[in-house]
Amino acid sequence: MGGRRRGGAAGLLVWAVVIAAAAAAAAVSRAQLQVGFYDTLCPAAEIIVQEEVSKAASGNPSIAAGLLRLHFHDCFVRGCDGSVLLDSTAGNQAEKDAAPNASLRGFEVIDSAKTRLEQACFGVVSCADILAFAARDALALVGGNAYQVPAGRRDGNVSSAQEAGANLPPPTASVSQLNQVFGAKGLTQADMVALSGAHTVGNARCSSFNGRLYSYGPSGAGQDPSMDPAYLAALTQQCPQVQGSDPAVPMDPVTPTTFDTNYYANLVAKRGLLASDQALLADPTTAAQVVGYTNSPGTFQTDFVAAMLKMGAIEVLTGTAGTIRTNCRVAS
Repeated sequence: MGGRRRGGAAGLLVWAVVIAAAAAAAAVSRAQLQVGFYDTLCPAAEIIVQEEVSKAASGNPSIAAGLLRLHFHDCFVRGCDGSVLLDSTAGNQAEKDAAPNASLRGFEVIDSAKTRLEQACFGVVSCADILAFAARDALALVGGNAYQVPAGRRDGNVSSAQEAGANLPPPTASVSQLNQVFGAKGLTQADMVALSGAHTVGNARCSSFNGRLYSYGPSGAGQDPSMDPAYLAALTQQCPQVQGSDPAVPMDPVTPTTFDTNYYANLVAKRGLLASDQALLADPTTAAQVVGYTNSPGTFQTDFVAAMLKMGAIEVLTGTAGTIRTNCRVAS
């Protein structure tokens, strides 16, 4: 017993050191980025991105959620370096073709912005910064708080589907697993709960939660008892067990295109769509923050922006590191 306790303590100490190191690295990265980075280099940069995001969202409001997710999925694999935008090649399967990224959307919005930026300021604005600006602008369009984005990120040229699978949290993750994934990036549990609120907009494929509807528990054929029965019944109608069919359903069935606290209210009502969502209420270390946001939307909005800024600085390439890709889909 004593040996196991010492081993467990040592393991916790190592993990605490890893998290502390990641947090310190993130703080240094944030210091290297600057608000107004393109003010003299390319004065129209942020305006161009905002115009392209607005144009895309006017025809398809759900694209806002896609752009938020693109930024998240970029930052969690090799940092915020635009690597999620790279296309696969004959010798390499890129991040965007990894299973967790199969439903990513919004690439064409980034392409449109990049085309205009290259015409205005050739070789100046990175794809990584375009992603960060686009996520901010998308958030504002669906009701999130506006904020200034520190910029100066440069682009990476390595994109690996295998790394995406290893670094992105699965939809079945427990709070402990989520803490490990977010902690390794220098983000706290409170950041994780706040960033999970992005699930108040957008859709999820049935395959990401079908296990809760049809194959839950030891028998492999049950239904998740933690889910509201009426919600579960509605989901089985939307996600029938049909071979080759994988429709998408709203993450928040109440206000699917509005950035609000209904995501957290849904968790309290046992209407979390993904197992990793509902886990936030079930775990006593995160439940209070979930309930708190339902009572204080302003606090959620503030916390979300703060967490987005931290996330946007994960392992960034700055200065002479990395490159500026002229085509976000192709390494340079």
